[in-house]
Amino acid sequence: MQKMSALALLRFITFPAHFRKFYYFPWMQRRHSTYTSVANLSPGLERYKDLQVYFKRHLKATYSRFSNTLDHSEVYGRHHVYFIEGNSIYRTDKTCESEPEQVFHLGHIPACEEQDEETVPKEWTVQRIRLSPLEKHLAATVKTRYKEALRCVVVELEQRSFSVLLTLDDVFSFEWATDEVLFYTIQEGLQCHRVYRLDLNPHGSTIQSVYEESQPDVFVEVALSRDRRLLTINSNSRTSSEVRLVEVSDPGREPVLLEPRRAELLYHVEHWRRSLIILANTGPGQEYQVVKAPLSEPSMMSWENVFTPSAGTVLKDMDVVQDYCVLVAKTSSNELELIVIPLTQPRQAYTLQLPSWACTVESKRPSLADQGGVLEFFISSPAHPPVLYCLYPKEGILLSSAPKNQDSSITTTRLKACSKDGTWVPLTLLHGVECSKETPLLVHVYGAYGRDVNMDFCVEKRLLLEKGWALAYCHIRGGGERGLSWQRQARVEGKPKGIEDLEACLHHLFSSGVSSPSRTALAACSAGAVPVGALCNRRPDMMQAAVLQSPFLDVLQTMNDTEMPLTVEDRDEWGDPIGNPKHGPAIASYCPVHNIRPQRYPSMLLTAYSSDSRAPLSGVLKYSEKLKEAVQVHFNMAAKLEPEPNIVVNVKYGENHLEDDWETMLEEEALKLAFLYKELRLDPPRSSRRRRKR
Repeated sequence: MQKMSALALLRFITFPAHFRKFYYFPWMQRRHSTYTSVANLSPGLERYKDLQVYFKRHLKATYSRFSNTLDHSEVYGRHHVYFIEGNSIYRTDKTCESEPEQVFHLGHIPACEEQDEETVPKEWTVQRIRLSPLEKHLAATVKTRYKEALRCVVVELEQRSFSVLLTLDDVFSFEWATDEVLFYTIQEGLQCHRVYRLDLNPHGSTIQSVYEESQPDVFVEVALSRDRRLLTINSNSRTSSEVRLVEVSDPGREPVLLEPRRAELLYHVEHWRRSLIILANTGPGQEYQVVKAPLSEPSMMSWENVFTPSAGTVLKDMDVVQDYCVLVAKTSSNELELIVIPLTQPRQAYTLQLPSWACTVESKRPSLADQGGVLEFFISSPAHPPVLYCLYPKEGILLSSAPKNQDSSITTTRLKACSKDGTWVPLTLLHGVECSKETPLLVHVYGAYGRDVNMDFCVEKRLLLEKGWALAYCHIRGGGERGLSWQRQARVEGKPKGIEDLEACLHHLFSSGVSSPSRTALAACSAGAVPVGALCNRRPDMMQAAVLQSPFLDVLQTMNDTEMPLTVEDRDEWGDPIGNPKHGPAIASYCPVHNIRPQRYPSMLLTAYSSDSRAPLSGVLKYSEKLKEAVQVHFNMAAKLEPEPNIVVNVKYGENHLEDDWETMLEEEALKLAFLYKELRLDPPRSSRRRRKR
């Protein structure tokens, strides 16, 4: 349930939010060609400074209110619990009664070669922790904002000296097979093709190459099965999978290929009783179903069907807990549910409903000592902080740590909008008060690479709901909300369907009495900026403002540039204008930067990062400059009956793609809120103060 995906990690090493196990998220790898300098940045940010200060203060207060929110970043060993605090990794015994002891301090890490140690501070942060099976060693990846890849630190735990044994540069994914053997992948640029094995011994260590991928559009990760008996080398492109198996009891053996790569075949593997439980898109319509194969004969010829979901239900994730396969599924009404399959008697599968407000499900990594029959997971929504649930699959019992009627002031409504071609598009609406035409509305969208729009808990979104806003999440085609076919419908020449879906969602909201165009703003990041930018060109009358973070906006030029390292991979998503004469006109028909024309545009806040290698600053500046020119031409020609929209660029110097630095994030979110209030012409919110008693 929302486990770390190798092909998703390129973003989440800097932005630890929503991630899925089964999809490749290359939107985070977006690249642009060079364009211009930063000399002509918009000075328009000053008009938001006062409100930004206000919102920064209130965001801190809101974060403080939710400071006790359950944290699923702890790592449970056989004897200790490990956690990150400040610049260190600590551990305490499982009773949490002992004083925490420091295992590792970030100050011990040398600066990156790219840094000038005299002028640039060391700003490492811990990303992930992995413990060896008997808790003899700890491996942790750390990152600095000045370097794209991660560094892995291996720490000795057994002698309680907590000494750093060695460091490995550019590590992406990593897992312990035994207490002395660590498998890991190396990230080179924005690609990951090589797997290595580190062997620790009393006399030092050795490193051997295990696997090297030859296909340029394939990304490689290593992962452990839930029972820790099988290590998988997962080689995934955006449209195909290939998995190799290593039994941890014999980590030195050559990896065994499960099923060779074939076009449009996606599969993901778990282990159960010397068998493989496989989630593969071999079901009706090339959607996911569960199949089984013996470990000794893993190829597709041995696959045996275990479970196929009913029509309208799509599988989102899978876990295997003892003798049960637990699936996260999304129903035809866009609600999440659990499907529990007894692997010894698959026909006795049953379904458990989750709360109607549940928008995300994320499983808790099991303790090294815990192989019991309980699955712990968190559910959340943009307005609801994570709640711990425990599933006892044998008994069919689902228990929650949250009190009943928690956050009952927030209403979650599942809607459907009819798109241009008659397709019904799911839409999730959250609001705290009854909506009207005057209700301010923030609409979120993504719609690319089969990735669901991010619906994790977010303090900023909670604050908006408490201030009387409504939040809408449009699950347009191109994303993964309705299964793999949902993405396939809006790939390449089908991309305009996602834009039509977004327009239909807005129209449905307005016709239902939820807000109005003058009270509506759109929000998106990276590739999600494509449908937003396209709709701003086509129907700028449908929104008052837009906030785009690290946006991808020049699709046509990017797909024409073969020098960019990820263009070949991206053509599966956007098209190949060089190799296919139909693709160029198709891309040009919606590409945001190529369809700007003089007209009334919504105000826009574009956030860019000067060190962003996925969505470089130059591409954002190119778009903003063309947009400003078009706006100026329109207002020079037309009667000025309304205020001119503000097109502003917020550049974060030295920052990377969607950076998660606390102060950076706080400044950005406060600015977004200030921008939204100003551009939607809302009265500044007032603090509620108690009257003094006389």
